[in-house]
Amino acid sequence: MDWTIIGVNFLYAALGIVLMWVAYRLFDRLTPQVDFADELKKGNVAVAIFIAALFIAIALIVGRALN
Repeated sequence: MDWTIIGVNFLYAALGIVLMWVAYRLFDRLTPQVDFADELKKGNVAVAIFIAALFIAIALIVGRALN
């Protein structure tokens, strides 16, 4: 087992999480008329599905970019 490969994988995972968070915050700032946190607290399922789709799309893009 090569510890360098494991370390690099953890680094890529952390970088992916940070990039997903940055992309979400950017999207949140680009849509000031929608308060996603408030809509989720109200139980808006459509917003939850939209955010899940956004995270999946960002994860696919970041995953391809890191390879």
